[in-house]
Amino acid sequence: MKDSPQTSGWQLQRGAADAYERYLVPAIFRQWAEALVRQAHCGAGDRVLDVGCGTGIVARSAAGLVGPDGTVVGVDVNPAMVMVARHVAAHVSPPIRWDEADMRALPFPDHAFTVTLCQFALTFVPDAVAALTELRRVTEPGGRVVLTVWRDLARNPGWALFATALERHVGEAAADMMRVPFTLGDPDELRGLFVHAGFAGVRLHSEVKMTRFPSPAEMIRRQAASSPLAGPVGALDTAALRDLEVELAGLLRQYTDDDGVAFPSEAHIITAQRLPSTNK
Repeated sequence: MKDSPQTSGWQLQRGAADAYERYLVPAIFRQWAEALVRQAHCGAGDRVLDVGCGTGIVARSAAGLVGPDGTVVGVDVNPAMVMVARHVAAHVSPPIRWDEADMRALPFPDHAFTVTLCQFALTFVPDAVAALTELRRVTEPGGRVVLTVWRDLARNPGWALFATALERHVGEAAADMMRVPFTLGDPDELRGLFVHAGFAGVRLHSEVKMTRFPSPAEMIRRQAASSPLAGPVGALDTAALRDLEVELAGLLRQYTDDDGVAFPSEAHIITAQRLPSTNK
């Protein structure tokens, strides 16, 4: 099987995983994690699985809701992400269990969880139906599977402009890295994936949240420090990097205020029910 972004291009080293937690979780992912667990109605006693957990913001958000009678498990294919997640959540109660695993082959028995969550990871799996089928397998009958998936770049203008600047000044491969997360935004396509995976009661709920960085230059620096963009952006000389910063500042002028850059980001929150089945 050809390597996928989940298993190759989006693997991060420890320093990048630390930067992801430091920069991108506060700017982007914390607010979406709170929306995800709220939409999933995580509550006391739930057994929650966070798939593609990254540095664990969804799992940490759920832990405060399940109480001492609940459990939370986070899994990610990237060992550096799991290492940082374990470190950051060392004092969270109830304790969160962390595992390294591919979301297409989860190391759990059938029906192990009441709620299965996934924040923005489905896009990076080459076989989304296989991944969703696996999420369905580990969720108990009557349980809930809830995911966030970015809408397309037309609904995420700041990231679209960032990709444009990257293509002009860094190259097509770097721009494609930025575009990949936004390739599953079509509502009908998403519903079809869930239906093919055996889910019923699929419901899409879209939300818009603001993404903020201190400046266009800091947006570049923080995104590069926290992702595989570190390689191509880091290879730029001083003049080329300055050209990229000037280009992005011009493109984002309409989203710039006295506190930096702030632009709307839109995502689907998809909720599906795991119905009883005679064969799974």
